[in-house]
Amino acid sequence: MAEAPVLISACLLGINTRYDGGNRENKELLERLKGRMLIPVCPEQLGGMPTPRPPSSLQGCSGEQVLSGRAPVVNAAGRDVTLEFIRGAHETLAIAMKLGVKEAYFKSGSPSCGLEPLGVAAALLRRYGIEMHAVE
Repeated sequence: MAEAPVLISACLLGINTRYDGGNRENKELLERLKGRMLIPVCPEQLGGMPTPRPPSSLQGCSGEQVLSGRAPVVNAAGRDVTLEFIRGAHETLAIAMKLGVKEAYFKSGSPSCGLEPLGVAAALLRRYGIEMHAVE
């Protein structure tokens, strides 16, 4: 029986989805996951944000607090982008559920995908039992 597909931050595949228009291709990770079905996602793009875009931050909170409506996500231009982050997290979850994803490899340090602090999309996926892996 084939292994379940894996979600992966699109930037880790070398796709230019980062806020600065670049990527963080991780050849070591790609080699380790060789043979697995990889599903690239960028929660910020799925939430409707462009690339490039101003960097965003969690304002000293976690993705859990954002999801529960207790904290905002604000970009460097001072714009509240909370709704885009929440929308992107839900779109990412919908992809994971539809494809039977059990684990995800997400870019560390991202306000969407990071695990320390916990990003918005990562928090939502974790709520649904998806095993999360942080990747530099």
